[in-house]
Amino acid sequence: MTLEVDVEATFSADGADAFHVAADFSVRDGETVVILGPSGSGKTLLLETVAGFHDHEGTVDNDELVLSDRPPEGRDFAFVFQDYALFPHMTVSENVGFGTRYEWTDDGWVASLADRFRSALGRFGSAISRPRSTVSKLWRRLRGGTGPAPEPPGLRLLADLGVADLAERYPPTLSGGEAQRVALARALAVDPAVLLLDEPLSSLDVPTRQALRDDLQDVLADVTSIYVTHDRTTARALADRIVVMNDGQVVQTGTPEDVFERPASPLVARFTGSNVVPLSALGDRADRLLDGDRDATHLTVRPEAVELGANDPDLTGTVERVTREDATSRVTVAVDGIDSPVTVFSADPPTPGTTVTLRFPRERVATCRD
Repeated sequence: MTLEVDVEATFSADGADAFHVAADFSVRDGETVVILGPSGSGKTLLLETVAGFHDHEGTVDNDELVLSDRPPEGRDFAFVFQDYALFPHMTVSENVGFGTRYEWTDDGWVASLADRFRSALGRFGSAISRPRSTVSKLWRRLRGGTGPAPEPPGLRLLADLGVADLAERYPPTLSGGEAQRVALARALAVDPAVLLLDEPLSSLDVPTRQALRDDLQDVLADVTSIYVTHDRTTARALADRIVVMNDGQVVQTGTPEDVFERPASPLVARFTGSNVVPLSALGDRADRLLDGDRDATHLTVRPEAVELGANDPDLTGTVERVTREDATSRVTVAVDGIDSPVTVFSADPPTPGTTVTLRFPRERVATCRD
């Protein structure tokens, strides 16, 4: 299964300029594609357009099945929102099982087998308090089986996400991390062709976000999904491929290594946390690093790759700021001829005001142009 997306959409509000979103990318079977970009870049609008929430030009195809003309509920997608969107009057298990009660056909929604069974019984159906259990028993008899029915997928998913003990709780009693795990289980319970996730970690505190991100690495391993985020750490952890957006347009598509180690432009480099150095600031040292790219205007290098205090330096600068980050420190160095300071990590940082040397390992350097 391959999802092909080639869409354009224009959004406008009273008194505001129209905002245009355009994207062309694919999602292969079992692949997680992360849409990464700053706030206001059009990430969520693109995801909602793919889901069918907005009118658009172009197509959304799934293995040559055109989905563009179908409503959102007919596309076989599931959506995980930033704010959980759970039914407060239903228990956790009822929330997770809600989507499995219905199935989509080209004629619209129809009730699942258990609900159709209850409807067919008419007034006698009220005498059966657990129609799904009754259907399950009848199904086992028809197949000649006597063992227990398979465990509902929702319960398995709750267990996989570490919240099985919350099955009888109600959403208002859950923490943010618990609610988001339940929302994820509910989306996965319907076994969608594609799972769409709109910044599901952004409202969580740091420890909870890190824990759920680790769980998502396992959960999404074999799930075809599109994940929206502005957080580059999350993008790097979860993505098989990354689509970088800015101002409604796709500016780079590639693997995490492509995007973070070989950004296509200074804009992408800065957003993904790389240093951007104009070649003009390097003088004769640029020849050592260019690797034949004579059309380049800038050099990019990851902060963790920069050698601080090295001999035979490429640049010399003055330490502006030292910021402690867990076991290491982020050191920002002001360099003449460069608008933005160079960032480097150090376990033994110099003090602000110190003159330091910087060297860029050639194998970690990439070049780009405006």
